[in-house]
Amino acid sequence: MDRPIGTLLLLWPTLWALWIAAKGIPSFKNLVIFVLGVIVMRAAGCVINDFADRKIDGQVLRTKDRPLATGAVSSREAIGLFITLCLIAFGLVLMTDPLTIKLSVGGLVLAFCYPFMKRHTHLPQVVLGAAFAWGIPMAYAAEAGELNRHMWLIYFAVVLWTVAYDTFYAMVDRDDDLKIGVKSTAVLFGEQDRFITGLLQFLTLWALVLVGKHFELGSIYYLGLAIAAGLFIYQQWLIRFRAREACFKAFLNNNWVGAAIFAGIVTDYALR
Repeated sequence: MDRPIGTLLLLWPTLWALWIAAKGIPSFKNLVIFVLGVIVMRAAGCVINDFADRKIDGQVLRTKDRPLATGAVSSREAIGLFITLCLIAFGLVLMTDPLTIKLSVGGLVLAFCYPFMKRHTHLPQVVLGAAFAWGIPMAYAAEAGELNRHMWLIYFAVVLWTVAYDTFYAMVDRDDDLKIGVKSTAVLFGEQDRFITGLLQFLTLWALVLVGKHFELGSIYYLGLAIAAGLFIYQQWLIRFRAREACFKAFLNNNWVGAAIFAGIVTDYALR
């Protein structure tokens, strides 16, 4: 809870989906379920990530003081906490409909698999994107009772967006990762990192424009996208020298991207 950025980056797209599925204000029940679910599953994701990285975190400047790396928390305690958090999340999902319950299995599998991907592929950020975006079909199904095919445009946009901002995050650790053999998109993209993340951000906006078209969103929504575009430009400026602190600042700035788009969606429906 002291570092809420991961929760917020997971929460904003989930709220986008809830509001669009409801065509305005979603049910209070679903809002509470998914806000709590995001908090719990983000925590579970942190636990399993630290468990997977417990033997390498001590070799990375940013993560050397994590409790599993230092031995302050045991592997058994971590697994116990992960299972407990997942059971709490599943209890929340049981208060929704059968379709959402079925979809939750996919979210659990993705959350568990992501931390181990960096040993096998340079694209773990894609798996993270798929996991972070999985709240979208779940929230949409819970609110609308079905999965509109255009809803997958939101999912696709969030996967692209996640790969872009998590590449910024990986750029912070790139020097350490190269030494210890950890794989990431930051390592894969190399000197093309700025161009490729910029392209991913452009494609994110393009997908969200299509979302606006198919769900008949108005000018206020597109104003939110314009603000997001300005923030993307600012992030590219921040990473121009690839400095660790600047890359991390660019990563953190994505909270405001999610907030701007959410504000656009909420205001657009409110003013109808």
